[in-house]
Amino acid sequence: MTPTDDIPALALDWYRAGRRVAVATVVDTWGSAPRPTGSQLVIDGDAAMQGSVSGGCVEGAVIAEALTAFGDGQARLLEYGVSDNDAFAVGLACGGRIRVLLDVVAGSLPVEVLAALVAARSGRKAVALVSDLAGPGRAVVTAGHADRFRDDRSGVEPDGQTFVAVHNPPLRMIIVGAVHIAQPLVAMARLAGHDPVIIDPRPVFGADSRFPGERIVDDWPDVALAALAPDARTAIVTLTHDAKLDDPAIQAALRSEVYYLGCLGSTRTHAKRVERLTDAGFGADAIARIHAPVGLNIGAKSPAEIAISIMGQITATLRGRG
Repeated sequence: MTPTDDIPALALDWYRAGRRVAVATVVDTWGSAPRPTGSQLVIDGDAAMQGSVSGGCVEGAVIAEALTAFGDGQARLLEYGVSDNDAFAVGLACGGRIRVLLDVVAGSLPVEVLAALVAARSGRKAVALVSDLAGPGRAVVTAGHADRFRDDRSGVEPDGQTFVAVHNPPLRMIIVGAVHIAQPLVAMARLAGHDPVIIDPRPVFGADSRFPGERIVDDWPDVALAALAPDARTAIVTLTHDAKLDDPAIQAALRSEVYYLGCLGSTRTHAKRVERLTDAGFGADAIARIHAPVGLNIGAKSPAEIAISIMGQITATLRGRG
């Protein structure tokens, strides 16, 4: 899904405001298609639109189809070829083909299904909208399709008829400790699609001047994490080397569904950490979730190199390669 436009919520808002609304979703691409599978466009009865399915190449044709679809409320499965010239105009070297599912809200896309999707997205729940490309079936599901959820990969199932549009909540990275390593790590996290948050109650470390424009929480880690409510789309990295700060964060992380927990420190430091966690009642399986020493073993020395190793390990874990 697009990171900046909440197309489902906008479609629901437009419908509730009394507008006729259609939602177009890219279900397949071949070649150098301008927009990836899952990209969306919302259209109203006056041809107003938001979002994109092709970067501008075929939006006009999709809008024309939507205006026709408002007459009968039926879905359309559209296919377009994007020429080399059109592709070049939107920054690509060559063209391709795309297939687009066009749904009408309160027609082929029931309002209650759209509302359930919007509510799940608002609640940071990983859901998928499953559509029958040859029929009226539309359903929001939270189970199954584990590989698609893990890889953020919408697409058509092997049956050629079922389209699964993955709606994952945004990725987050919570960094405990506004230390030197955190500075390049925050930048890399954002480039890799994570929304970073820094926790450090020490004002000298968590100064705005050291992390301009970033979100810094100055509460103690256990308090901050209780408010942030880390979930299965969250990675947590502890960097303080101070058990008074790291341990409460680690314990909170182990009680949550975070997909990654990495802790800075040597093997000996981690052995002492394991002793403390065991004494606190955590079992071996829970403790084994910790990546420590944090990061891939790439011989990293500088803060930037260590941040690269951490980001690589987080990505590998997220994509099932850990």
